Amino acid sequence: MAQFTIYIAVTSHGFGHAVRAATVAEKLQQLRPDIALHLVTVAPEWLLKCYIKGDFVYRPRVFDVGVIQTDSLTMDRQATLSKMQNIMSQEKFIIAEEAQYIKDQNIGLILADIPALAAPIAHAAGIPCWMMSNFGWDFIYRDWGSDFEKIVAWTENYYSKSDRLFRLPLAESMSAFLNHTEVGLTGSTPQFNSEQLRQQFNLSAPLAKTILLTFGGLGLQSIPYENLNHFPDWQFITFDPNAPDLPNLLKIGDQTLRPLDFMPISGRVVSKPGYSTFSEALCCDTPIVSLTREGFAEASVLLNSIQDYSQHQIISTDEFFTGNWDFLHQPLLAPRKSDLLSKDGATAIAQEISDYFSSAR
Repeated sequence: MAQFTIYIAVTSHGFGHAVRAATVAEKLQQLRPDIALHLVTVAPEWLLKCYIKGDFVYRPRVFDVGVIQTDSLTMDRQATLSKMQNIMSQEKFIIAEEAQYIKDQNIGLILADIPALAAPIAHAAGIPCWMMSNFGWDFIYRDWGSDFEKIVAWTENYYSKSDRLFRLPLAESMSAFLNHTEVGLTGSTPQFNSEQLRQQFNLSAPLAKTILLTFGGLGLQSIPYENLNHFPDWQFITFDPNAPDLPNLLKIGDQTLRPLDFMPISGRVVSKPGYSTFSEALCCDTPIVSLTREGFAEASVLLNSIQDYSQHQIISTDEFFTGNWDFLHQPLLAPRKSDLLSKDGATAIAQEISDYFSSAR
């Protein structure tokens, strides 16, 4: 029987924020089954269930849009501006509705990744607001010109009113937040041992020739799968439902499986810059091959970070989309730093939440 309840608000952008918030939620549920989880997001419920094994309340609500995109690399700034202006115009209604819900459900704490509106919602409900992220949306919008100045100021103002930030690795300074707690990576744990997975999917290529292709929840529109013909004795793995049927391409359609589960049996993860993919790969010690990503401020932070902490390659979009993928024949670059990032971020955040509710008895 749940004695306490937490409200976990997740930004409406791709899958990465939902993945890391759900990873924390799963750790919290393991640690404290007496704390009920309310996941408040429009990220798909099936995605959350891939990470949270127990029960939770799914409440689909939109607090922000992040960046409107047609795929993982293509951004629509004008649509982003319009939708954020619309949310800002409705903020009083959103705050009032969610604050009432929190009171009705006897919720004791908000954890947000990382919608700014979570802070005024928490304060209207009379509870604390903790946040977790490696960047804020003010950081993304700040370089997008004068049209976004009001959105940046609005976002910074509400971030400054949050009670605490768990600052993840691979991060920008996040100076709008006044109370930082540094934590480790938030990668989850693969569900299967490597041999079990290789047998299940009849994977026989050596580790160095097994490549996981993963580009987040939005995917890519035009992956040049014809390049796989240059690697007949290699094994490629994708979660792209639109990928062609090729003899050396394994298409995963089972929604209970995650890219994370295939990282330990992959010699490289080919991806775009994204915290959750990078964090999970770092937790699995799987080398990262990343495309660049223009116009998205977080990308430069992430790409700089993997050069410090991971075996890696950084490739241009031209190399990926118009080249013949010769980069797969090139040696990986060693990390610039010898020290390792802590991998206990999800556990550390869950423990802090547990301690908070224990003190509130």
